[in-house]
This record gives sequence, structure tokens and C-alpha cells, in this order.
Amino acid sequence: MKIEDYALIGDCQSAALVGRNGSIDWLCWPRFDSGACFAALLGTRENGRWRIAPLDANARTRRAYRDGTLILETEWETRDGAVSVIDFMPVRTRQADLVRVVIGRRGHVAMDMELLLRFDYGASIPWVTRLPQGNAICAIAGPDMAILRSPVPLEGRAFAHTARFEVRKGDQLPFVLTYGPSHLEMPAKIQPRAALTQTENFWREWCERCPVQGEWQEPVRRSLITLKALTYAPTGGIVAAPTTSLPEKLGGVRNWDYRYCWLRDATLTLLALMNGGYRDEAEGWSNWLLRAVAGSPAQTQIMYGLAGERRLSEQTLAWLPGFANSAPVRIGNAASNQLQLDVYGEVMDALYHARKIGLAAGDAAWKVQCAMLEHLETIWREPDAGLWEVRGPPRHFTHSKIMCWVAFDRGIKGVEEHGLTGPVDRWREIRDAIHADVCERGYAKTRASFVQSYGSDDLDASLLLVSGTGFLPWDDARVVSTIEAIRRELTVDGLVMRYRTHSSLDALPPGEGVFLACSFWLADALYMQGQRNEARALFEKLLTLRNDVGLLAEEYDPVARSHLGNFPQAFSLVALVNTAINLSQPNKPMEQRAGNKAA
Repeated sequence: MKIEDYALIGDCQSAALVGRNGSIDWLCWPRFDSGACFAALLGTRENGRWRIAPLDANARTRRAYRDGTLILETEWETRDGAVSVIDFMPVRTRQADLVRVVIGRRGHVAMDMELLLRFDYGASIPWVTRLPQGNAICAIAGPDMAILRSPVPLEGRAFAHTARFEVRKGDQLPFVLTYGPSHLEMPAKIQPRAALTQTENFWREWCERCPVQGEWQEPVRRSLITLKALTYAPTGGIVAAPTTSLPEKLGGVRNWDYRYCWLRDATLTLLALMNGGYRDEAEGWSNWLLRAVAGSPAQTQIMYGLAGERRLSEQTLAWLPGFANSAPVRIGNAASNQLQLDVYGEVMDALYHARKIGLAAGDAAWKVQCAMLEHLETIWREPDAGLWEVRGPPRHFTHSKIMCWVAFDRGIKGVEEHGLTGPVDRWREIRDAIHADVCERGYAKTRASFVQSYGSDDLDASLLLVSGTGFLPWDDARVVSTIEAIRRELTVDGLVMRYRTHSSLDALPPGEGVFLACSFWLADALYMQGQRNEARALFEKLLTLRNDVGLLAEEYDPVARSHLGNFPQAFSLVALVNTAINLSQPNKPMEQRAGNKAA
């Protein structure tokens, strides 16, 4: 299957991807003791899967989320009848459950179930025992335990468990897979029907809090529901994606682990949640952010674990072939150790906006911010790895320098607008010095455009944010010509690439898809410059790239017309929400962030 053939279910602590063929091929449970993500199923006979589908290979299928929920309903129709498979994860209280309910809709349908449990990223085959009550099995390997409770007898063979059964109209057969630590008591049995009702009520009540109305209400709500699912409820952290190593180019090596929380998403995520009507989630995110960066500013990382963990050591899993043979498969992320100067601006910006809307009061946050600015004063002139975490030599990335300007600008505004105390005169001097440095060295007069890094002629999609940060007004001639250059040189079929990949920059083989968040940024820029029709047309085109249940990956291949990269991607969905609000609502995130009004 393709990446877009999957749908997401989750319980705000764990998540699973359900394929069109009825197979759950990726299941991500955070271990209870550390909050670190861990996978149990990987989608092949060797590495684990859980499939429930009709025996008839020619069965017609369609699927959709129940309105306003994260409950997936897949309908199968054969010559003899029709069934539905309802997949959901009850919002967790004390344990993690994954429920699949098979419901007979018409006639009778022969069904097949196959479960191949594999722990530790497919490396560990568990020891399975039958439980004395009912058709249930318990699988244990090391610290991990899973229990499948089934309404039909299970047959164990070749390290798998299967069942054949027939479903008639009116039948409801619930299958429940429960995870828990193997050293604790066996997780309790749940009532699937009651859990379904409670889960549906939870999501619908949550969804109704969204005030966004109008023609784009549906994609905004679906994106916000997905963002909620990517939130780790105990800490408020939001993972970039629930997956690892889904490739940015099929067969390539640009395969990264995104099951972490990135600081660079901070401001745009905060504004998306607030404008979407979700103050509690925005507060949880800002509190996570403050806890994560607490400590020595010199040790600030670009990403953290779900609870703020800092050790995210990268390793490869040689026994896994990777999606579409895209190897290596990686867990952990070495980019966590990179110097990326833009994160200081992101943190300062996010905490400034949090304070502005009453989410970050008190002296503790301001002391952290002042310490960060004191450190940034000593390092802002250094080269870094940039927004895109390139693995080549450090450079003076223009966007990184602009975000350093943002950091000091937001510190100054904290003093001017909120009565806080700090060395504001020195901060103004540094802010002005950074601004002059960027305008002199980050803008190439020969090509009438800001460039990716000092001394380079390369373009970069991050330059679409020059005015979005407040660095320059939208009608500045340098901004206008930069956006025109990006549209002319950095788009494919109107969609935006991050940059032109080449090995001298990345130290990796070139090639990837267009970057969806950057394409939304272009729509924002066009709108803010007064090109309303062009902005609207691009946004509506981007909406057509969502899969059949409204989800987006990180990237898109406009030739193969398929999704690329980890899925679903929070960065893409945040960008969708903010662009929809920019184009249709009075409180525009782009104006809120930059202080610059649309033309």
C-alpha cells in the first residue's frame, strides 16, 4: 500500500495506522516507564501485523471517520453481504486498548483474522499462552505484554494466530488488543460497546469546541482532531508524527524518526490551537515547551522526547527493509544534537505569544527567556545546521539569523508590552546588528532575492517567512522579489520544494518530494501580499492532496501523485489550519505573529 492508504487512530497517548485492506501495520505504544515511543507491529509476516477483512479478495471497500471523531469505519461489500469494521482506541484512563468491532450490515460475509505480534520493532517474537477464560491469548517478550480477547476461537500456527468466522446481519464481534508492562498484573477487560460510546462522545464534545465556521470547517476540524491525537496527554507534548523512517524519496535514505517534539513547531502550533478554540491544549503545549528548555541555555536542543527526554540517540535497525525498500530504518534522531539557531527564536516567539494570551505568566518563564538571550548573544554569529537539519557542513543560514532577530525582538516586546525587566538597550543593539547583517549578507542583489545561506545563490522555502516573522513588511521590494523567485524556481506544479537538494549541502543523495507545509506558507504569503485569488487557488489545490480521510504526510510526489515522508505530519496539518484561518477568519495567525497587516 501507499502511505496515503493509511488512516490514524489513537488515544492521545498511543497511535496506530490502519490500512485500506483492513490491516493495522504500525502500532506505537509509549512505554509506561519512560514515555519513549515503541513499535509492536510493522506490516509484514516477519515483522508483525493485524488484519481483519473479508475472505473475498474482490470485496469492495470504502471508509470514513465518524463525523467529529477519530473512530474509523470501513465498510466491505461482497456478493453475499456487507460488514463494517470499526477501529478505535478508547481515550486512556489506565491502560492502552485497541478495539476492532466487526458488524454485520447485510446478508452474510466470511471473514478472516490474522495477528502476528512482534515487539521491539519486529525483533522479538513473544511467548504466547492461552488464557483460561474465553478465546484470549497473552503475548510476552521482556518488558512488554499484549492480550488479545476475541469472540471467536483462535488457531496458533507459524508464530501467528488466525481465525475464520462468518458475520451475519446484526452481529457485533469485538476484538480487543491491550498492552501493558509484563511485570504488572494483567490489564483489565473492557466493555467494547461502552468504550465505543464513550470514545465517540469524547471526540464529538472536543470537536464542538472549534469555533471555525465556513467552507473550510471540515478540513480544519479534521486537522485539529489529528493534532489532538498526536498530543501526548500526560505532558502536553505534540509529536511531529507517530511514525519513523517513512521515506522522503522511495528507495532513498532520507528516512528519519519523527516521534519526537520539535521546538520549531512551537509558535505556529500554539496559534493554530488557540485560533482553533483549544486553549487547554495550547496551554499544555506551552508548559511542555517551558519544561523542555529549562536548564542551561547552552544545552537547548531542537527536539525532545514526549516528556522532555534529551537522549535521542540515533541507530539503524538492519533487520527491517524499510517502507518500499527505503533503508535504513532509523530510531532516534541525531539531529537532536545539532546547533540550530532558529529554535531560540521559536521559543522566544512562542512564549511571547503565550504570555500575550495569558498562558505564560510568572517570573519563571521570563528568567528562562532572559538566560536564553544572554546565551544567544554569544553564539548568533556562528554557522548552524539550519531549519532543515542538513547533515552537511554548518552554514550561516539566512532563516536562522532571522529567527535570532526574532528572539531579541520578542524579548524587547516583553519589556515594552508586559512591563518585564531586562537589558533592553543592549537587546535593541543586537537586534539592529542582526537585521543589518541579514540584509547585507543574506540578500543577493544579483538575483534580487534573499538566499538560503550567506554567500550562496540557492533559494530556500523558509524565506517565505521573512515577513511572517515581522522582520520586514510584506510590501518590501526584497520580500516581493524573493517570493517571486521561489514561485519561479522552487516549485513543481505550483507546489513548493524546501530547497534544491544536493549532496554538497546535505551529505546525502539528492531527491525528495515537495514540502507541504512550505506550500501552505506560499499561500499565506500570496494572501498577505494581496494576491487573494492565487492564494485561494493554491490552498484549495493543497486540500485535494489530502487522502480520503483528510490526512497529510510531510511531502508529496507530484509525478507519482502520492504522499512521502512520515505520516500523518503535524507540521503539514498546523500549516493547513493556519492558512485556512489566514484566508477566511478575522484573527489571522500570520498577522498575530508578525504584527504586519495583509495588503
